[in-house]
Amino acid sequence: MRRELPAPRQGTGSARRLPRSPGRAAPGTAGVPGPPGPGPLCGGVLPPPGPAAGPLLPRPAGGSGPGGRGGAGGAAGLGDAAPAMPAEGPRQRGQSCPCPGVQTKLPVLRWLPRYSLAWLQLDLIAGLTVGLTVVPQALAYAEVAGLPLQYGLYSSFMGCFVYCFLGTAKDVTLGPTAIMSLLVSSYAFHEPVYAILLAFLSGCIQLAMGLLHLGFLLDFISCPVIKGFTSAASITISFNQVKNILGLQGIPRQFFLQVYETLRRIGDTRAGDAVLGLACLAALAGLRAMKSHLPQTARTESLAARVSYLIVWTSATARNALIVLFAGLVAYSFQVMGSQPFMLTGSIPQGLPAFRLPCFSMTAPNGTIPFRSMVEDMGVGLAVVPLMGLLETVAIAKAFASQNDYRIDPNQELLAMGFANILGSFVSSYPITGSFGRTAVNAQSGVCTPAGGLVTGALVLLSLAYLTSLFYYIPKAALAAVIISAVVPMFDAGIFRMLWRVKRLDLVPLCVTFLLCFWEVQYGIVAGVLVSGVLLLYSIARPPIKVLEGDVLLVQPQSSLHFPAIECLRDTVCNRALAAASPPRFVILDCSHISSIDYTVVVGLAELLQELRKRGLSLAFCSLQDPVLQVLLSADLEGFQHFPSREEAERCRGAEPGGGGAAPFASTSESSLLPAGLIQ
Repeated sequence: MRRELPAPRQGTGSARRLPRSPGRAAPGTAGVPGPPGPGPLCGGVLPPPGPAAGPLLPRPAGGSGPGGRGGAGGAAGLGDAAPAMPAEGPRQRGQSCPCPGVQTKLPVLRWLPRYSLAWLQLDLIAGLTVGLTVVPQALAYAEVAGLPLQYGLYSSFMGCFVYCFLGTAKDVTLGPTAIMSLLVSSYAFHEPVYAILLAFLSGCIQLAMGLLHLGFLLDFISCPVIKGFTSAASITISFNQVKNILGLQGIPRQFFLQVYETLRRIGDTRAGDAVLGLACLAALAGLRAMKSHLPQTARTESLAARVSYLIVWTSATARNALIVLFAGLVAYSFQVMGSQPFMLTGSIPQGLPAFRLPCFSMTAPNGTIPFRSMVEDMGVGLAVVPLMGLLETVAIAKAFASQNDYRIDPNQELLAMGFANILGSFVSSYPITGSFGRTAVNAQSGVCTPAGGLVTGALVLLSLAYLTSLFYYIPKAALAAVIISAVVPMFDAGIFRMLWRVKRLDLVPLCVTFLLCFWEVQYGIVAGVLVSGVLLLYSIARPPIKVLEGDVLLVQPQSSLHFPAIECLRDTVCNRALAAASPPRFVILDCSHISSIDYTVVVGLAELLQELRKRGLSLAFCSLQDPVLQVLLSADLEGFQHFPSREEAERCRGAEPGGGGAAPFASTSESSLLPAGLIQ
């Protein structure tokens, strides 16, 4: 028998398409992370960068990478610059790996043979810093996903390990995110078995897309759809945590019911949770502002000044861990005194998850739910979850690669994501993706290679093995503050003003996605993509056509012609040529902007030639590009004539097909490509 599950909950995810910053790509290093620049720990403002020395090689002291992220100079800003390795020569490059194909599929082989102690030092610092961020976030995001908190930690280490070997961006970190957690909440029904199976199936889909080079499908999710999705996610996730800030229980997860119940029961607010939650929010906002306004220190400054800078920077970067630690100490103090004004996280199972296959069925009180029924229950989530995960990861990787002067391989990123989710499901992980916040921390910490992820993953494993008993005292209000602080920047109010100025029609998919995501996330995303697709198809079906009237009617389509557009072109030509008081005897179709046509267009042009000839008008083509000309010549259209340029067509107007001198190419035989009876 099949257990009845609740309808999917409201959920969203954080898959923003990030703006690319100007940057150079290191020559000959496609898909290979390049040398990092000085980060906040480098202790000095360095001169502009010189040429890249090779994949993942730190620049010598005094060089920097674009974007000001990462760093190989200075031992965390407290010593002299780390020694730079020499640029790799042809012999060294050939000795690193004799099989280029292996390097393509295992990017770790590009930088591992040249790994140095200088890189190890900076990777350790970055890995520890990211680890201090990911542990409290993982606990909080499991709450967003509607799963027991330990599943957030289970989802936080396998991606770090896999990406170290298969990833092509030195900065990216994989793990649970706010948006992916909310998507899991919608499609896993708060059941760990569903969430783990969703991770496995999403990984299989992502892996298949990478092997088949289907990453281009992500291009059909437009920026307005992504912005509407992430902005709605920011509001949904934030309001979902208000109940924990206020200490309310029994609040439904559906957004509109959640708003209603929270406002109705606001009088039941627990003072302790509210005070602690608001204090944590204020502290997180203050630390974030402090970090954004923190000035760089110069190498010439005293050691005390540089140590002070390091302490402030570390505190601001690891603010989530500090706030959770502080809140836990406060809650423990109240527990010792015999009172507890806060709602606590509670017990979390200690130990590492078992390594095993995900379950392909689930035992329910009223029977067993088979694999097929579980897949049907997840429905469109099997498309939304992997696509949004890929979109977020690739967008983040491209943004940081552009800033830090290296290239990524999008298809290899798909493979890395697929393997990370598949192997993650073996350790009870729910779907993961790239995290923008933790990736930014990783880059700013001076990471040199993806090996920093090994340190982060190891720190998560240590937390699972030895520290879970301490998580009991973490107040839920503190975790809620961490989540709200992380997702509020996702709301982009400026996108509405920007689209109003740039292209108001793009506000339609933005608003459709934004509003429907409050109802159900899948409806918002699907509706936004469909609206964007309709607008795209309309622009193809009704291309802009420039018409100049006079002795000669000049018609100039401003884009390529595809089959939906041929009727629009025919109507434009016939209406202008035949409706005039003194119709022109000659029509020129300027094809300079047409780069491709299809068979339906050829048929439509043949009918247009016939119709104009019956009315005593001539139609000539000019400025045909070679691919288009070859298609029209192959069609062997009756009465077809073409000229190299518009001027020559005007000089030779009225020339009969087959004439001599300056007469154009002409064909009088019927086309074998056209349907029988089309040309009489």
